[in-house]
Amino acid sequence: MQRSKHEETGIQKGNLEEKLSLFSDHWNPRIIGELNGQHVKLAKLKGTFIWHQHEKENEMFLVIRGELRIEFSETTEYLREGDYIIIPAKTQHRPVTEEEAEVMLFEPASTVNTGEKEDDFTKNRLDRI
Repeated sequence: MQRSKHEETGIQKGNLEEKLSLFSDHWNPRIIGELNGQHVKLAKLKGTFIWHQHEKENEMFLVIRGELRIEFSETTEYLREGDYIIIPAKTQHRPVTEEEAEVMLFEPASTVNTGEKEDDFTKNRLDRI
């Protein structure tokens, strides 16, 4: 099979709607690309995630569709379509959505979605789409 020019050069191109149409489950991020040791991920969120923190990694949420609430110990941030938030390492937080939200995540490749906690939400191995 012949490789495309993009595959040979490492250029990564895709369409968010197309990628988001490939899955329907919640709280299960998919990797869509990589840059400088970071994974670019898409996820669909619905309901309440667990309280957690990432000891060494910052993470960024960008809301593509829907609304997302990020709860912190002393405050809550509300994000709508087009909003983003960068959460520093060691910051306890909990994502919550009333209805389904679609988000893009930028995180170091080493980031586990539940931080240092291990439970039913933990995804140690992510699919690439």
